[in-house]
Amino acid sequence: MTETLFLTSDEVAGLAAPAEYVDVVRDGYRQVGEGAPAEPRTKLVNRDPAGMLTTYAAILPETGAMGGYTYAAGFGAKDVWFMTPLFDADSGEPLALIDGASMNPFKTGAAGAVGVDALAREDAAEVAVIGAGAQARGQLRAAATVREFDAGRVYSPTPESRETFAAELTETLSFPVEAVDSSAAALADADVVITATNAGDPVIDDADVEPGTHITAMGQYTPGKNELPPETVARATYVPDLRDRVLQDAGSFLAAIDAGLIDEADAEAHIHAELGEVVAGSAPGRTDAAEVTIFDSGGTGIETVAAAHLLYERAVEQGLGKPISISPGSEALTGR
Repeated sequence: MTETLFLTSDEVAGLAAPAEYVDVVRDGYRQVGEGAPAEPRTKLVNRDPAGMLTTYAAILPETGAMGGYTYAAGFGAKDVWFMTPLFDADSGEPLALIDGASMNPFKTGAAGAVGVDALAREDAAEVAVIGAGAQARGQLRAAATVREFDAGRVYSPTPESRETFAAELTETLSFPVEAVDSSAAALADADVVITATNAGDPVIDDADVEPGTHITAMGQYTPGKNELPPETVARATYVPDLRDRVLQDAGSFLAAIDAGLIDEADAEAHIHAELGEVVAGSAPGRTDAAEVTIFDSGGTGIETVAAAHLLYERAVEQGLGKPISISPGSEALTGR
């Protein structure tokens, strides 16, 4: 029998700042870039009631942790629940079971920020955000920790949403965020573009993506999600979180193949490198100031384990959580 810490979403909500999430997630990607194992998402879809069960996992040996996400969405309650089991990477013993809802925008935002840091120009000064939900907030707050932006612009089809986003983030960040009435207005002179939507069609136009732009896209985690124009994907230096997920569920990349802009027979050659390989230094990032770069962030166990372990350590330090007992197989597999 071992004691495992159960942590609620409220308990972990304020335990780490965006920059701290970015630091541990960057290190997690470095470990994977140096050979630590991580797997793409596995998604099981149910038709009636409609819903999905999704999992992904990673082992971060230097962090000393392994685990991932299991989450359910839809079904009868038409909601989503995030559960994060965290294990010790040396002993295999369970360390914690975390309600992962509150950390989701922060750990996902941190992965996006690592992509910005690895691929955007050092002098990037203006940022555009397409989308105004929780994920967009997490992305911008994290990106602001790796570049000193002078100005930001946000577009969402719903005026109230973009106005609220702009007001909140202007107050939170050290630069003004303006709500604009089109994606073209958001992208004008933008050095970094963040797309955080659930759109099935591109939310920006290729003609609006200027030379030297970096794009972090996090809403294309299934073939039906296609935030980016196929032309942009085809002409950009394309870096996914995990290479193995690209032909499985990277919606905009698959759309570029369908459009004949990326040769299906040689599609893997268009994948420049995984993010971890760039972070670890085994593959180059940006090599040209005029280059368009894309980080395709579909969600992995890398940022999940890195963030969960950070929160677990903080919770232990502050005496948070409720211990629960877990029986090892040597005790529980009695066959009786």
